[in-house]
Amino acid sequence: MNKLLRISVGLSIALLPIAACHAGGTPTAANTGAQEEGAGLETAPLSITTAKGERRFTVEIAASPSEQERGLMFRRSLAADRGMIFPMLPARHVSFWMKNTYIPLDLIFIRANGTIARIAANATPESLDIIPSGEAVIAVLEIAGGQAAAQGIGPNDTVALPF
Repeated sequence: MNKLLRISVGLSIALLPIAACHAGGTPTAANTGAQEEGAGLETAPLSITTAKGERRFTVEIAASPSEQERGLMFRRSLAADRGMIFPMLPARHVSFWMKNTYIPLDLIFIRANGTIARIAANATPESLDIIPSGEAVIAVLEIAGGQAAAQGIGPNDTVALPF
C-alpha cells in the first residue's frame, strides 16, 4: 500500500501517493554537513550489466523512511562511480522529486527481476516536478546526471542489487 506524502506548494496542499522522495525542508547546519559526507549510510557495491559490459558503482543504501526522504538532498557533488539506492520492498509504483537536491541526477527505476524499467535522465536540480516510476519497481538508483548515457546504461539492462 502506498504511503501518502503531504506536499505543500505555496498555499495549496496536495496529497500524492509517494513511496519515496526527496521531501522538502530547509537546510540547516545540522543536516547539510551530514549530507555532504553521506550521513553514515551503509555502502555496498552495485553493478549493472549493459550491452557494453559491466558498470560498477559504490552506492549508499537509503533503507529507512527518513533516509529515503532525505536522499541526496543538500549534496553539492556526486562522483561518477557513486550513487544511492532506495530499496522498495515490496515492489510498488513510486515517485521522486528534486526539492533541495542541488545536483542533476539520473534516476534508474528497477523492476523486481533486476532489469531497468526506465531512466529519468538529468533530473533538474530543485525541481518540484514529480518523477514517476511508471510501473512497480523494487528499487530506485540515483547516479550523477548524465552518467547513465555516458556509461551506456539503458532500459532492460540488469542490475545486481546489493540487498
